[in-house]
Amino acid sequence: MDSAIAKRRVDWTAIAGGVALSYAVFLAAMFAAHLWLRAADGTPIANDFVDVFAAGRMAAAGHAASAYDWTVHRAEEVSVIGHDFAGYYGWHYPPPFLFVAVMLSALPYFASFFLWTLGTLAPFAFAVSRIAQKRAALLWVLAFPAVLLNAYVGQNGFFTAALFGAALLTLKDRPILSGVFIGLLTYKPQFGLMIPIALLAGSHWRALASATGTAALIAIASLLAFGPGTWIAFFHSIPHTTQMILAGGHAGWNKLQTVYGLARWIGAGDAAAWTGQTGIAALLALGIALMWRSRMPFALKASALCAATLLVTPYAYIYDFPLLAVSIAFLYRHRTFDSREAVTLLGAATLIAAFPWLDAPVGLAATLLVASLVSRRSRKLVAAKDVALQHA
Repeated sequence: MDSAIAKRRVDWTAIAGGVALSYAVFLAAMFAAHLWLRAADGTPIANDFVDVFAAGRMAAAGHAASAYDWTVHRAEEVSVIGHDFAGYYGWHYPPPFLFVAVMLSALPYFASFFLWTLGTLAPFAFAVSRIAQKRAALLWVLAFPAVLLNAYVGQNGFFTAALFGAALLTLKDRPILSGVFIGLLTYKPQFGLMIPIALLAGSHWRALASATGTAALIAIASLLAFGPGTWIAFFHSIPHTTQMILAGGHAGWNKLQTVYGLARWIGAGDAAAWTGQTGIAALLALGIALMWRSRMPFALKASALCAATLLVTPYAYIYDFPLLAVSIAFLYRHRTFDSREAVTLLGAATLIAAFPWLDAPVGLAATLLVASLVSRRSRKLVAAKDVALQHA
């Protein structure tokens, strides 16, 4: 009986490996057919990565502040790929992320793309496998559909998830290092809304101090490297970015995988969508504060924080969902999945995989499914009262 169960587990792991391999084969085939990244004439096909490369070139040339000027930055993007294209890939990051952009722009475009994608995928996959405490988790995480979607556009989902995973892995035993990882996460400020609440509620003072110091140091470094005008340009760009991406739906409501995006997608106005998003954010903040003050197992707290991070922000795209794999990994660390949970997680993964074909915020639904499992486990522990929580 035990050997039969083990065999079934090996088979499922092999399937995950096959799915992960299929992603690599698909991307290689698309590249060879000039349908992804490289056109038939050898010039790059525009995608999200071009905004990072263009901003890096501008900063390296001494024009970092101009990366926040949509007209000038788009002209640089056209220069990078050698031809015009429809739309625009905006640079919306705080100035410290220009350090990464400058380093990437020092390489040829295609080499830079692959270095960024593979160089962030590796620590992300490693962190998730460490969280799950199982080597086979490497294959499972590589098979997660958000991996393909992030790799396809060369976005930063791996980087964000790797930092999140590393910060939570080291929080209890190496809080100073954890704080460094959290400080680096300030490159994506909309993903840091829940972290201070969790750290304060859990009395993780050393990590909080380290995170604050790290964020201040990289901000000062960027100020010295790129000039105060870059920070001024960044803050001036925020209202315009908010108007275009959120209120104006510049990229499409279906691409915003958030409560705000869902509300706008079904026809609600800007005020109603913000009301819904703010209400959810308030509930999540209260829930995270209570959970991180409780005696719940740390793995459940970490899983809840990752899921809440995706739910609390109004601005999350499908490429941000490698972070959901970190949440799932912490659920597994708490205990293996029962059959109901496995079906639920398969549903979440299927929703993310279906994004290219569904004109809907399916990532939000996937996150809610994972959050429901965290809630289910937490309720069971509470129902078992203090004894279960003491020994969790």
